[in-house]
Amino acid sequence: MDSGASELGLRLYDLVRTVRLLKQRRADERPAIPPGLLGMLVQIDQLSSDCHARELAHHTRLDPSTVSRSVTALVAHGLVERRPDPTDKRATFLAVTPAGRAALADSHRWYGEVLERALAEWTPGEVAALSAALGRFSGDIEVALGNHDNLEAAR
Repeated sequence: MDSGASELGLRLYDLVRTVRLLKQRRADERPAIPPGLLGMLVQIDQLSSDCHARELAHHTRLDPSTVSRSVTALVAHGLVERRPDPTDKRATFLAVTPAGRAALADSHRWYGEVLERALAEWTPGEVAALSAALGRFSGDIEVALGNHDNLEAAR
């Protein structure tokens, strides 16, 4: 591995550590959404009220058993509810509850405040460049992994 890729690997390690710190601090300060479940709640919210767990697994590229455990925890915390699918009596739709929406809004505010403080000395151009580079990097990593249908299995 060349020195540029090696340095990037070290910075990625730092980024992962920072993301873990952010997640833990958010969980400590905003415990309405348990650690590890915010991302799943965001995905359910973005997919719509007619979201099945299998669609959620496909969209998040996670194993269905992982999604099932996360959804069960979100339901237990009152953040998500299961609604019967009128066209398939065996299936249910997932929907974010009002408590889930309030917790999401609070978490988004918290992350926004932290990012504003962290990026206070950055120019708008620097922020935009970082955002674009991270988006491109994420997409290129998926391509490098062979566009795995299940990125969790690629870990």
